[in-house]
Amino acid sequence: MNTLLSFQDVQYHYHTISGETQALKNISFSVREGEFLSIVGPSGCGKTTLLSMIAGLIKPEAGELYFADTLKNNPSSIGYMLQHDHLFEWRTIYKNVLLGLELRHKNTKERRGAALDLLSQYGLSQFRDSYPDELSGGMRQRAALIRTLVCEPELLLLDEPFSALDYQTRLTVSSDIADIIKKEKKTAVLVTHDLSEAVALSDRILVLSARPASVLRMMDIHLTKQGTGAVAARKAPEFSKYFNELWEELHGEEQTMLTPADSI
Repeated sequence: MNTLLSFQDVQYHYHTISGETQALKNISFSVREGEFLSIVGPSGCGKTTLLSMIAGLIKPEAGELYFADTLKNNPSSIGYMLQHDHLFEWRTIYKNVLLGLELRHKNTKERRGAALDLLSQYGLSQFRDSYPDELSGGMRQRAALIRTLVCEPELLLLDEPFSALDYQTRLTVSSDIADIIKKEKKTAVLVTHDLSEAVALSDRILVLSARPASVLRMMDIHLTKQGTGAVAARKAPEFSKYFNELWEELHGEEQTMLTPADSI
């Protein structure tokens, strides 16, 4: 697979009145075209900072971030999906799905037709004239993903998009959205605190240290699944091995953050 983007020795500090805090330290990794990459690490280690950097919201202070030509020459090829769906309550689901097209001046007949096709394909066509408060949390997240996909991004950035859902809904929706992303042949980078979610959905997992974040390891995931979806992935014989490796890596990292008083 071709490399879509890569970080090489990237560093970043947050600057405040009280001083500066290093967020990223010598970060190097790459994202391959068509893969699903998850980023895990201790809370506050800089996972969202990495996504913001990929999205162009902030720039590295040191090191280099390289994009493939398709992304470098067309920044709108990057789609961003946040923790909350951010659907406008006064717009119908169909109108919400078209919002990105309107903002990018791409609200053409062809793209509107594509939006209707996606709504139909992923079970929301009967709700096209409904309003967000009439939909479940999972359906709202599916609508938010369709709003992103209809703009034809090449890379999707997912910042804990399932964290606001209850556990059962989260299992279903994360599985549905991962299947949609793979079916549409998109590249995705997911930030998550849920290690089982990372193992179930990913081709590879980037493990970060505590702040300032550095790369602890890149883990390749190969699951022998009987069927599709997140539940089938969790039943794979390799699942617990990957989960335990991640847990031990991050638990050891959290222990290094404790002072002697904290550990008593």
